[in-house]
Amino acid sequence: MSEVGKGIKKLGFGFMRLPEKEGVVDLELTNRMVDRFMEAGYTYFDTAYVYGDGISENAIRDAVVKRYPREKFQLADKMPMGKVNASEDYETLFNTSLARTEAGYFDFYLLHALGKASFDKAEATGGFEFIAKKKEEGKIRHIGFSFHDSAAVLEEILSKHPEVEFVQLQLNYADWESENVQSRLCYECARRHDVNVIVMEPVKGGTLAKMSDEIESKMRAVHPQASTASWAMKFIGEKEGIITILSGMNSMEQMEDNICTLDDPQPLTEEENRVIAEVVEIFNSAPRIACTACKYCVDGCPMKINIPRLFSVMNSFATYGNLEGAKKSCAYATKESGKASECIQCGQCEGACPQHLPIIETLQKIAATLED
Repeated sequence: MSEVGKGIKKLGFGFMRLPEKEGVVDLELTNRMVDRFMEAGYTYFDTAYVYGDGISENAIRDAVVKRYPREKFQLADKMPMGKVNASEDYETLFNTSLARTEAGYFDFYLLHALGKASFDKAEATGGFEFIAKKKEEGKIRHIGFSFHDSAAVLEEILSKHPEVEFVQLQLNYADWESENVQSRLCYECARRHDVNVIVMEPVKGGTLAKMSDEIESKMRAVHPQASTASWAMKFIGEKEGIITILSGMNSMEQMEDNICTLDDPQPLTEEENRVIAEVVEIFNSAPRIACTACKYCVDGCPMKINIPRLFSVMNSFATYGNLEGAKKSCAYATKESGKASECIQCGQCEGACPQHLPIIETLQKIAATLED
């Protein structure tokens, strides 16, 4: 069985969603959170070239690298495959991450967000050969990749690259049997190849941390004092072959809750498994906008509204009931495009929609529900 990651405790500190103060990283709070994390015996930190275009890597440098002996923690970073156009790009991008973090080397280094298209790019440009070379040079301890695609594509990658030591997968109970994410199938594929797993999105970007009253009441009936998020962390914590579970913590409260949950993870009981199954059934029965994301509605929109993306956010809200998270997703989705409230009701979108959806009415609902 794979020994990669042995001895690392099952909570990783993801530096993607850091606490902020007046629009910038709150380094003082981040430092306190890092200190509490290390004090509790956790040592795995995760960043990426693309997180905040260097902000995350710089924060890792200031909060961790400059404040703790290098041998006392593990640092993971990632090659931004979206910025790779030719083989020579790998060296430049890798050296930029080393310079930003001042880490000297990376304990875990990943080709970032592989799917079929980015895997083909990595094959054509020598991505796997590059990280293997950096491992030989001592700049990387363990090589792997993060993944967003089907289990069939994962099978192809792991079959072609047995040198890979780990894979980072999106695993949570909401996506466990999902046809799109295929959490279980991807996890089982990795384990068949004796590849250990780093978990991302265990709480589905915060979606599983705050849900509808109906769902949360089911959980409180079993564990009155337990957080909703702790159910998601516990579901993953019992799985075999897990190196660590990444959490994008941005408050001390989240930190303490995760430490409490994962310090001594226990297998789910029959009753807990029953509640999770009921919750997933509620997810699956939620009313959804029947948008296929064909984007025919987008091309002629005079207000440049990304209608399919807003529909996806609304579907997520209908499924999980996380209003705060949905509002944040809506704001992010409209950073560079029109808001639902900016619809001028010209009707172009409805005329182009092959599903004949009531787009104007739905945008009005989204504006009333998710825009502040």
